[in-house]
Amino acid sequence: MEELNKTDWLALERTRLANERTFLAYFRTFVVVFASGLTIIKIEILQSIEVLGYIFLGAAILLLLIGVIRFLYVRKRIQKYYNM
Repeated sequence: MEELNKTDWLALERTRLANERTFLAYFRTFVVVFASGLTIIKIEILQSIEVLGYIFLGAAILLLLIGVIRFLYVRKRIQKYYNM
């Protein structure tokens, strides 16, 4: 197999770091949506929209799953170039 030159290796590093930043963005969004859902559920004044809190909790878990799956998929695709 062909060895990567310095430019290609740096491009792979940038891609790897971009993948990590994207995962962290998913995680930050998860934390905010999850905390919002818990807040809506726990505060008595907001009991009229308690269903929205449960929707937020479900959406937060879905966001986290999508983020993890996407991160692992891209990491696997990138990893094959590091093993050259």
